[in-house]
Amino acid sequence: MTQTAAASARTTGSPAALDRPRRILRAVAVVSCLPYLSLKIAWLAGSHIGIPDGSVLLEDRTAVTVANGVTVLMDACVIVLALVLTRPWGLRLPGWLLTVPMWVATGLLTPIMTGFPVQLLVTAFGGTVSTADDDGRTFLESWVFVVVYGGFIVQGLALGTLFALYARDRWGRLWRGRVWDLPCALLGTAAQKTVAVAAAVLALPPLTAHLSWACGATTGLNADRIADRTSDFHVVEAQSAVFLAVAVAAGLMLAFRRGRALPVKVPLALAWTASAAAACWAGWQAVASLAVTEGAAERPTPLMNLTYACGMIVGFLVAGLAVRLLVARAAGRRTA
Repeated sequence: MTQTAAASARTTGSPAALDRPRRILRAVAVVSCLPYLSLKIAWLAGSHIGIPDGSVLLEDRTAVTVANGVTVLMDACVIVLALVLTRPWGLRLPGWLLTVPMWVATGLLTPIMTGFPVQLLVTAFGGTVSTADDDGRTFLESWVFVVVYGGFIVQGLALGTLFALYARDRWGRLWRGRVWDLPCALLGTAAQKTVAVAAAVLALPPLTAHLSWACGATTGLNADRIADRTSDFHVVEAQSAVFLAVAVAAGLMLAFRRGRALPVKVPLALAWTASAAAACWAGWQAVASLAVTEGAAERPTPLMNLTYACGMIVGFLVAGLAVRLLVARAAGRRTA
Protein backbone atom coordinates (compact mmCIF):
# COMPACT_ATOMS: atom_id res chain seq x y z
CA MET A 1 0.00 0.00 0.00
CA THR A 2 1.41 3.42 -0.92
CA GLN A 3 1.93 6.15 1.65
CA THR A 4 -0.95 8.16 0.19
CA ALA A 5 -3.33 5.19 0.24
CA ALA A 6 -2.32 4.29 3.76
CA ALA A 7 -2.93 7.85 4.94
CA SER A 8 -6.32 7.90 3.22
CA ALA A 9 -7.32 4.57 4.75
CA ARG A 10 -6.18 5.74 8.17
CA THR A 11 -8.29 8.87 7.85
CA THR A 12 -11.41 6.86 7.04
CA GLY A 13 -10.69 4.39 9.84
CA SER A 14 -10.13 1.46 7.49
CA PRO A 15 -8.52 -1.59 9.12
CA ALA A 16 -6.47 -1.82 5.93
CA ALA A 17 -4.37 0.87 7.57
CA LEU A 18 -3.83 -1.26 10.67
CA ASP A 19 -0.60 0.12 12.08
CA ARG A 20 1.99 -1.67 14.14
CA PRO A 21 0.76 -0.36 17.54
CA ARG A 22 -2.71 -1.81 16.88
CA ARG A 23 -1.28 -5.13 15.84
CA ILE A 24 0.79 -5.20 19.02
CA LEU A 25 -2.23 -4.27 21.15
CA ARG A 26 -4.27 -7.02 19.52
CA ALA A 27 -1.56 -9.56 20.22
CA VAL A 28 -1.26 -8.37 23.82
CA ALA A 29 -5.02 -8.63 24.34
CA VAL A 30 -5.09 -12.18 22.99
CA VAL A 31 -1.99 -13.37 24.87
CA SER A 32 -3.20 -11.85 28.15
CA CYS A 33 -6.25 -14.14 27.98
CA LEU A 34 -4.16 -17.31 27.91
CA PRO A 35 -3.26 -17.62 31.64
CA TYR A 36 -6.90 -17.32 32.73
CA LEU A 37 -8.22 -19.55 29.94
CA SER A 38 -5.50 -22.14 30.62
CA LEU A 39 -6.40 -22.28 34.31
CA LYS A 40 -10.12 -22.57 33.64
CA ILE A 41 -9.70 -25.24 30.96
CA ALA A 42 -7.39 -27.18 33.26
CA TRP A 43 -10.00 -27.06 36.01
CA LEU A 44 -12.70 -28.17 33.60
CA ALA A 45 -10.47 -31.10 32.65
CA GLY A 46 -10.20 -32.12 36.30
CA SER A 47 -6.91 -30.53 37.31
CA HIS A 48 -6.55 -29.02 40.79
CA ILE A 49 -3.73 -26.63 39.93
CA GLY A 50 -3.94 -23.61 42.21
CA ILE A 51 -6.74 -25.21 44.25
CA PRO A 52 -5.53 -26.51 47.62
CA ASP A 53 -6.87 -29.66 49.24
CA GLY A 54 -10.07 -29.02 51.17
CA SER A 55 -11.07 -25.96 49.13
CA VAL A 56 -14.79 -25.32 48.83
CA LEU A 57 -14.28 -25.39 45.05
CA LEU A 58 -13.80 -29.15 45.30
CA GLU A 59 -17.18 -29.73 46.93
CA ASP A 60 -19.91 -28.73 44.49
CA ARG A 61 -18.31 -29.91 41.24
CA THR A 62 -21.39 -29.27 39.07
CA ALA A 63 -21.80 -25.63 40.06
CA VAL A 64 -18.08 -24.98 39.75
CA THR A 65 -17.98 -26.63 36.32
CA VAL A 66 -20.87 -24.49 35.06
CA ALA A 67 -19.25 -21.33 36.47
CA ASN A 68 -15.91 -22.21 34.87
CA GLY A 69 -17.58 -22.87 31.52
CA VAL A 70 -19.40 -19.52 31.58
CA THR A 71 -16.28 -17.57 32.54
CA VAL A 72 -14.25 -19.32 29.81
CA LEU A 73 -16.77 -18.07 27.25
CA MET A 74 -16.69 -14.58 28.74
CA ASP A 75 -12.91 -14.34 28.53
CA ALA A 76 -12.93 -15.82 25.03
CA CYS A 77 -15.14 -12.88 24.05
CA VAL A 78 -12.13 -10.62 24.69
CA ILE A 79 -10.31 -12.38 21.84
CA VAL A 80 -13.33 -11.95 19.57
CA LEU A 81 -13.57 -8.25 20.45
CA ALA A 82 -9.85 -7.74 19.76
CA LEU A 83 -10.39 -9.21 16.29
CA VAL A 84 -13.55 -7.17 15.65
CA LEU A 85 -11.70 -3.97 16.52
CA THR A 86 -8.85 -4.70 14.10
CA ARG A 87 -10.32 -6.62 11.16
CA PRO A 88 -12.05 -5.19 8.04
CA TRP A 89 -15.36 -6.90 8.82
CA GLY A 90 -15.39 -5.17 12.21
CA LEU A 91 -16.42 -1.88 10.62
CA ARG A 92 -19.40 -3.54 8.94
CA LEU A 93 -20.96 -4.75 12.16
CA PRO A 94 -23.95 -2.81 13.54
CA GLY A 95 -22.76 -0.40 16.20
CA TRP A 96 -24.79 -1.94 19.02
CA LEU A 97 -23.37 -5.40 18.34
CA LEU A 98 -19.94 -4.09 19.29
CA THR A 99 -20.71 -1.42 21.87
CA VAL A 100 -22.92 -3.57 24.11
CA PRO A 101 -20.27 -6.27 24.78
CA MET A 102 -17.60 -3.57 25.04
CA TRP A 103 -19.70 -1.72 27.62
CA VAL A 104 -20.08 -4.94 29.60
CA ALA A 105 -16.35 -5.66 29.32
CA THR A 106 -15.63 -2.13 30.52
CA GLY A 107 -17.93 -2.64 33.49
CA LEU A 108 -16.34 -5.93 34.53
CA LEU A 109 -12.69 -5.06 33.92
CA THR A 110 -12.54 -1.45 35.17
CA PRO A 111 -13.20 -2.27 38.86
CA ILE A 112 -10.42 -4.89 38.70
CA MET A 113 -8.03 -2.53 36.91
CA THR A 114 -8.55 0.19 39.52
CA GLY A 115 -9.20 -1.93 42.60
CA PHE A 116 -6.57 -4.65 42.47
CA PRO A 117 -3.53 -2.31 42.41
CA VAL A 118 -5.03 -0.36 45.32
CA GLN A 119 -5.62 -3.62 47.21
CA LEU A 120 -1.99 -4.61 46.70
CA LEU A 121 -0.84 -1.19 47.87
CA VAL A 122 -3.03 -1.32 50.99
CA THR A 123 -1.80 -4.84 51.75
CA ALA A 124 1.81 -3.71 51.38
CA PHE A 125 1.18 -1.11 54.10
CA GLY A 126 -0.26 -3.63 56.52
CA GLY A 127 -3.74 -4.22 55.19
CA THR A 128 -5.50 -7.54 55.62
CA VAL A 129 -6.44 -10.00 52.91
CA SER A 130 -8.29 -13.31 53.11
CA THR A 131 -8.15 -16.26 50.75
CA ALA A 132 -9.90 -18.65 53.15
CA ASP A 133 -13.52 -19.45 53.97
CA ASP A 134 -15.21 -19.41 57.37
CA ASP A 135 -13.73 -22.80 58.28
CA GLY A 136 -10.19 -21.61 57.62
CA ARG A 137 -9.85 -23.56 54.37
CA THR A 138 -7.86 -21.81 51.65
CA PHE A 139 -10.08 -20.94 48.70
CA LEU A 140 -7.34 -20.55 46.09
CA GLU A 141 -3.58 -20.27 46.18
CA SER A 142 -2.51 -16.62 46.40
CA TRP A 143 -0.55 -16.77 43.12
CA VAL A 144 -3.77 -17.50 41.23
CA PHE A 145 -5.16 -14.06 42.08
CA VAL A 146 -1.98 -12.35 40.89
CA VAL A 147 -1.95 -14.26 37.60
CA VAL A 148 -5.67 -13.87 36.91
CA TYR A 149 -6.11 -10.24 37.94
CA GLY A 150 -2.82 -9.27 36.35
CA GLY A 151 -4.09 -10.75 33.09
CA PHE A 152 -7.38 -8.87 33.46
CA ILE A 153 -5.55 -5.57 33.89
CA VAL A 154 -3.50 -6.15 30.73
CA GLN A 155 -6.66 -7.19 28.86
CA GLY A 156 -8.44 -4.03 29.95
CA LEU A 157 -5.60 -1.74 28.93
CA ALA A 158 -5.10 -3.36 25.52
CA LEU A 159 -8.78 -3.80 24.68
CA GLY A 160 -9.69 -0.34 25.98
CA THR A 161 -7.02 1.31 23.85
CA LEU A 162 -8.10 -0.64 20.76
CA PHE A 163 -11.72 0.38 21.31
CA ALA A 164 -10.78 4.04 21.83
CA LEU A 165 -8.92 4.03 18.51
CA TYR A 166 -11.74 2.20 16.74
CA ALA A 167 -14.39 4.53 18.18
CA ARG A 168 -12.38 7.60 17.21
CA ASP A 169 -12.12 6.35 13.62
CA ARG A 170 -15.77 5.33 13.30
CA TRP A 171 -17.67 7.77 15.54
CA GLY A 172 -15.17 10.46 16.54
CA ARG A 173 -17.15 13.17 14.74
CA LEU A 174 -20.02 12.68 17.19
CA TRP A 175 -18.12 14.02 20.21
CA ARG A 176 -16.18 16.84 18.62
CA GLY A 177 -16.40 20.29 20.18
CA ARG A 178 -17.35 21.38 23.66
CA VAL A 179 -20.48 20.95 25.70
CA TRP A 180 -21.54 24.54 25.07
CA ASP A 181 -21.48 23.86 21.31
CA LEU A 182 -24.30 21.34 21.58
CA PRO A 183 -27.81 22.65 20.87
CA CYS A 184 -30.48 22.33 23.56
CA ALA A 185 -32.28 19.85 21.32
CA LEU A 186 -29.47 17.40 22.09
CA LEU A 187 -28.81 18.28 25.72
CA GLY A 188 -31.00 19.65 28.47
CA THR A 189 -34.43 18.37 27.39
CA ALA A 190 -37.06 17.71 30.06
CA ALA A 191 -36.87 13.95 29.50
CA GLN A 192 -33.09 13.90 29.91
CA LYS A 193 -33.27 15.99 33.07
CA THR A 194 -35.90 13.65 34.50
CA VAL A 195 -33.73 10.60 33.78
CA ALA A 196 -30.65 12.24 35.30
CA VAL A 197 -32.51 13.24 38.45
CA ALA A 198 -34.05 9.78 38.72
CA ALA A 199 -30.58 8.25 38.48
CA ALA A 200 -29.32 10.59 41.21
CA VAL A 201 -32.21 9.69 43.53
CA LEU A 202 -31.87 5.95 42.90
CA ALA A 203 -28.14 6.19 43.58
CA LEU A 204 -28.67 7.38 47.15
CA PRO A 205 -29.41 3.94 48.74
CA PRO A 206 -26.46 2.08 47.15
CA LEU A 207 -24.14 5.06 47.58
CA THR A 208 -25.00 5.30 51.27
CA ALA A 209 -24.63 1.53 51.72
CA HIS A 210 -21.26 1.32 49.96
CA LEU A 211 -19.86 4.31 51.84
CA SER A 212 -21.02 3.00 55.22
CA TRP A 213 -19.63 -0.48 54.52
CA ALA A 214 -16.35 1.01 53.32
CA CYS A 215 -16.10 2.93 56.60
CA GLY A 216 -16.67 -0.17 58.72
CA ALA A 217 -20.44 -0.31 59.30
CA THR A 218 -22.11 -3.73 59.15
CA THR A 219 -25.75 -2.68 58.79
CA GLY A 220 -27.42 -4.68 56.04
CA LEU A 221 -24.55 -7.14 55.51
CA ASN A 222 -25.02 -10.88 55.90
CA ALA A 223 -23.05 -12.81 58.50
CA ASP A 224 -20.68 -14.30 55.96
CA ARG A 225 -19.73 -10.90 54.55
CA ILE A 226 -19.30 -9.42 58.04
CA ALA A 227 -16.89 -12.21 59.00
CA ASP A 228 -14.93 -11.83 55.78
CA ARG A 229 -14.34 -8.07 55.91
CA THR A 230 -10.72 -7.29 55.08
CA SER A 231 -8.89 -4.40 53.52
CA ASP A 232 -9.87 -5.81 50.12
CA PHE A 233 -13.54 -5.58 51.08
CA HIS A 234 -13.23 -1.93 52.12
CA VAL A 235 -11.39 -1.03 48.90
CA VAL A 236 -14.10 -2.66 46.77
CA GLU A 237 -16.89 -0.89 48.64
CA ALA A 238 -15.14 2.48 48.43
CA GLN A 239 -14.59 2.23 44.70
CA SER A 240 -18.19 1.08 44.15
CA ALA A 241 -19.29 4.32 45.80
CA VAL A 242 -16.89 6.31 43.60
CA PHE A 243 -18.22 4.73 40.39
CA LEU A 244 -21.81 5.47 41.40
CA ALA A 245 -20.97 9.08 42.24
CA VAL A 246 -19.09 9.62 38.97
CA ALA A 247 -21.92 8.02 36.95
CA VAL A 248 -24.49 10.34 38.55
CA ALA A 249 -22.25 13.38 38.06
CA ALA A 250 -21.71 12.53 34.39
CA GLY A 251 -25.45 12.04 33.87
CA LEU A 252 -26.22 15.43 35.45
CA MET A 253 -23.50 17.07 33.33
CA LEU A 254 -25.05 15.68 30.16
CA ALA A 255 -28.65 16.50 31.09
CA PHE A 256 -28.13 19.96 32.60
CA ARG A 257 -25.22 21.00 30.36
CA ARG A 258 -22.84 21.51 33.27
CA GLY A 259 -19.14 21.88 32.58
CA ARG A 260 -19.98 23.61 29.35
CA ALA A 261 -16.34 24.49 28.65
CA LEU A 262 -15.37 20.80 28.74
CA PRO A 263 -14.86 18.79 25.55
CA VAL A 264 -17.94 16.66 24.86
CA LYS A 265 -15.84 13.50 25.11
CA VAL A 266 -15.11 14.11 28.82
CA PRO A 267 -18.66 13.65 30.21
CA LEU A 268 -19.27 10.93 27.61
CA ALA A 269 -16.16 9.00 28.67
CA LEU A 270 -17.07 9.37 32.34
CA ALA A 271 -20.64 8.26 31.66
CA TRP A 272 -19.46 5.26 29.63
CA THR A 273 -16.92 4.01 32.16
CA ALA A 274 -18.71 4.76 35.41
CA SER A 275 -22.16 3.60 34.26
CA ALA A 276 -20.67 0.34 33.00
CA ALA A 277 -18.76 -0.25 36.24
CA ALA A 278 -21.80 0.56 38.39
CA ALA A 279 -24.26 -1.56 36.41
CA CYS A 280 -22.13 -4.55 35.46
CA TRP A 281 -20.33 -4.98 38.76
CA ALA A 282 -23.61 -4.77 40.67
CA GLY A 283 -25.09 -7.23 38.17
CA TRP A 284 -22.17 -9.62 38.66
CA GLN A 285 -22.64 -9.50 42.44
CA ALA A 286 -26.37 -10.08 42.06
CA VAL A 287 -25.82 -13.10 39.80
CA ALA A 288 -23.23 -14.50 42.22
CA SER A 289 -25.71 -14.14 45.09
CA LEU A 290 -28.29 -16.16 43.15
CA ALA A 291 -25.93 -19.13 43.22
CA VAL A 292 -26.24 -19.30 47.02
CA THR A 293 -28.88 -21.93 47.69
CA GLU A 294 -28.12 -22.85 51.29
CA GLY A 295 -26.96 -21.16 54.43
CA ALA A 296 -28.70 -18.04 55.69
CA ALA A 297 -25.30 -16.56 56.58
CA GLU A 298 -24.32 -16.48 52.89
CA ARG A 299 -27.60 -15.29 51.40
CA PRO A 300 -27.72 -11.58 50.48
CA THR A 301 -29.83 -9.43 52.78
CA PRO A 302 -32.67 -7.21 51.47
CA LEU A 303 -30.36 -4.18 51.69
CA MET A 304 -27.68 -5.95 49.69
CA ASN A 305 -30.23 -6.89 47.01
CA LEU A 306 -31.53 -3.30 46.96
CA THR A 307 -27.96 -2.04 46.58
CA TYR A 308 -27.30 -4.33 43.62
CA ALA A 309 -30.60 -3.51 41.93
CA CYS A 310 -30.29 0.26 42.30
CA GLY A 311 -26.69 0.17 41.12
CA MET A 312 -27.70 -1.63 37.94
CA ILE A 313 -30.59 0.75 37.25
CA VAL A 314 -28.44 3.84 37.79
CA GLY A 315 -25.84 2.49 35.39
CA PHE A 316 -28.43 1.76 32.71
CA LEU A 317 -30.04 5.20 33.07
CA VAL A 318 -26.73 7.08 32.75
CA ALA A 319 -25.66 4.91 29.81
CA GLY A 320 -29.01 5.70 28.19
CA LEU A 321 -28.32 9.44 28.48
CA ALA A 322 -24.99 9.03 26.69
CA VAL A 323 -26.52 6.87 23.97
CA ARG A 324 -29.36 9.38 23.48
CA LEU A 325 -26.84 12.16 22.89
CA LEU A 326 -24.80 10.15 20.38
CA VAL A 327 -27.85 8.89 18.47
CA ALA A 328 -29.38 12.39 18.29
CA ARG A 329 -26.12 13.91 17.12
CA ALA A 330 -25.67 11.21 14.49
CA ALA A 331 -29.23 11.78 13.25
CA GLY A 332 -28.61 15.52 13.08
CA ARG A 333 -25.49 15.03 10.99
CA ARG A 334 -27.32 12.67 8.61
CA THR A 335 -30.11 15.24 8.21
CA ALA A 336 -27.60 17.99 7.56
